[in-house]
Amino acid sequence: MQKRLVRKLDLEKALSEVEPHPTPKAYLEQYTIPSEVAAEILYIATYIYDDIVNKTVVDLGCGTGRLGIGAALLDAREVVGVDVDKVAVRMAQKNAEKMGVKEKTRWIVGDIDVIWGSFDTVLQNPPFGVQRRGADQKFLKKSLELGNKIYSLHKSGKHNQEFIKRFIEGHGGRVTGIFPMEMEIPKLFKFHTKRKYNVRVDLYRMEGRTHASVKEKKRAVCRAGRTTGHH
Repeated sequence: MQKRLVRKLDLEKALSEVEPHPTPKAYLEQYTIPSEVAAEILYIATYIYDDIVNKTVVDLGCGTGRLGIGAALLDAREVVGVDVDKVAVRMAQKNAEKMGVKEKTRWIVGDIDVIWGSFDTVLQNPPFGVQRRGADQKFLKKSLELGNKIYSLHKSGKHNQEFIKRFIEGHGGRVTGIFPMEMEIPKLFKFHTKRKYNVRVDLYRMEGRTHASVKEKKRAVCRAGRTTGHH
């Protein structure tokens, strides 16, 4: 049985073993979240707010599974990851098996709209909307439909903060915390001119619309999509 990681450094080290996407696509903004940032997000969710241990968790736009696998390592009861990219989902399944959390995780190939139901916690590192304007809004709206508590990473800046707060409140949720962070992004695509970029981001903790009905539906149901991994 996988022992829960308590020290943040141990979690960061474990997450660094999660393999990134071998062929990321620019139009999907597939930037693997750095292990230290993922560890920080999960540590806040677990040890400041108690939103991970023994909770049902969904990772929207899971990529190769770093956030979802981290939640499983921190004793989430069940983790579902969904991503439109089948290569990423295959990698997530492989990574979960390698990290010893295969039995706790389920990985789905499909758009995030294939997931419905209620989860205790949503984790997401959505597209920032740089390549496709408004791409992050779809993730925000879906997370509010699914989650009791939500952790979502976005571009920093006062203007963006004001917009996201208005968007969240306008869709029935509320922001309960904003945590500034910094992500290092390596050169991945042709339009990148530097070896690496340091990007300031904000982690938003939010309450969604489902907290009144979480007890009614603890398990999520897939309306469509193709599942790979544990059932």
